[in-house]
Amino acid sequence: MTYRIELHRDVCISSGKCVAESPEVFRFDDDEIVALVPGGPRLTDEQIFDIARDCPSGAIRVFDGDEEIDVY
Repeated sequence: MTYRIELHRDVCISSGKCVAESPEVFRFDDDEIVALVPGGPRLTDEQIFDIARDCPSGAIRVFDGDEEIDVY
């Protein structure tokens, strides 16, 4: 199964957990809000779920097609 990540910038609190765990995938933009690294590697499904669960604000959301997946 292939999941996708959506970043909800208005929810991000810039904790940096995602950037610290996967700097090849996540970065901070000029406003210190999470963004995806252009051309970054594809995460495994397990990595996607782990990173989304670790986001303290819930700004990283996981989708299967149009359906949001509860990662908790």
